[in-house]
Amino acid sequence: MERYGSDTEGDGQETPLLHRGNEAKVPRAPVCCSSRYALALLSCYGFFVVYSLRVNLSVAMVDMLNSTHRSSANHSSSVCPAHDSPARPKHNHTASVYNWDSETQGWILGSFFYGYILTQIPGGYLAGRFGPKWLMGFGILGTVIFTLLTPVAADLGASYLIAVRVLEGIGEGVTFPAMYTMWAAWAPPLERSRLLTISYIGAQLGTVVSLPLSGEICFYLDWTYVFYVFGAVGLVWFILWSFLVFDTPNTHPRISEQERLYITTSLKNELSTSSGNIPWRAIVTSRPLLAIVVAHFSYNWTFYTLLTLLPTYMKEVLGFSIKQNGMLSALPYMGCAVFAVLSGQFADYLRETCLYPTVAVRKSFSLIGMIGPAVFLVAVGYTGCNYTLAVTFLTISSSLGGVSASGFNINHLDIAPSYAGILLGITNTFATIPGMVGPVIATALTRNNTIEEWQIVFYIAAGINLFGAIFYSVFGRGTVQPWAVHTSYSHGD
Repeated sequence: MERYGSDTEGDGQETPLLHRGNEAKVPRAPVCCSSRYALALLSCYGFFVVYSLRVNLSVAMVDMLNSTHRSSANHSSSVCPAHDSPARPKHNHTASVYNWDSETQGWILGSFFYGYILTQIPGGYLAGRFGPKWLMGFGILGTVIFTLLTPVAADLGASYLIAVRVLEGIGEGVTFPAMYTMWAAWAPPLERSRLLTISYIGAQLGTVVSLPLSGEICFYLDWTYVFYVFGAVGLVWFILWSFLVFDTPNTHPRISEQERLYITTSLKNELSTSSGNIPWRAIVTSRPLLAIVVAHFSYNWTFYTLLTLLPTYMKEVLGFSIKQNGMLSALPYMGCAVFAVLSGQFADYLRETCLYPTVAVRKSFSLIGMIGPAVFLVAVGYTGCNYTLAVTFLTISSSLGGVSASGFNINHLDIAPSYAGILLGITNTFATIPGMVGPVIATALTRNNTIEEWQIVFYIAAGINLFGAIFYSVFGRGTVQPWAVHTSYSHGD
């Protein structure tokens, strides 16, 4: 049986006829100045905005807290000796500071995900029903507006800030399902990996740039400008997205006829998904999908715990200043981005050139990308005040996590290409739960910010990661599932 929606068979070997046969009918459209790669770059910019707006509060939070109150509550400014830092400009002391305890901080940092989880599955449905362009556009625009209102909300009180963060999460929740839907119409099968890599690397870049830049903004200006600067960057993206992006090649007024024919012809044998034909029962009872859900949940526990609390760890335990904090907190995500790209190239090489089975590649990369981070995360808790070793282990941990980008993270397309958007919404819904409860639990366990308390946090994250890796290695699959194929369609050319 021919596989639709993927350029490889379920056993990892190339499908030599279907997509190559279709694309041979129309010459491959040039990459330079093409509409599909322009979409990839603009979506990369979009995910840059999405993640910069998501993580900037993690750094700003360090500067939003009343240091006098924090010091008296924790008995010292940091566990390890503080690092020397240049004197901060006097004009940056105008922003308000707040006496939030660790529990309140945990709820503020985790509140984003309470909104984010609500729009995962609806996002996939609405993108298919009304088009992904404006859903993603207005979703990010809403997040931008509420980001700009963050300083006002913080002054009104912690509950108002939590509400604003929930609303930001609702806006961002539609972005990944919407973009998945858009790529279904824009990405030729043989260019899908390259286009999606360009698109989604924006998420890592947003983290890498936002963390150090937020630290610099806090140092030279004050924490309120973190939200104003990144909010302005988001407004610029929305303007470009509105005028330059279209839902499909057929609705794009400036696409070349060669590129339009190339894309539509290469996708003509893709299985179409109809809302009336979605096999919901088979989907929710699928064991391979459950394996992805468990792996995604487990990986995100570590990812979101570090994403929201790493700047706090750098400040309260390792004693780094706000200026040093952002750059050091960004190092792990810089490594993650590099490893994600490299592992993607290597995974494709193993499948296409070495003819490794898809399931073997997915499981191997998931094991490396989940067990590796768990080992080094536990090791961080035993570095004491060896700053260099602690930052090195954190960077290695997150970098190895990037390998999982070619593991369970894209397994949706292997088991059900026609329903990959829906499957993404389902797995991302469960994978958002760690973002909601992880920071709350971690802050509750680290009330005094001692090294021993943080060891418990790292052990919990590592244990969950280990369980997810084992579960996925047992129940994960690499072939298209029977329920994912429309039997009413003709499978011949």
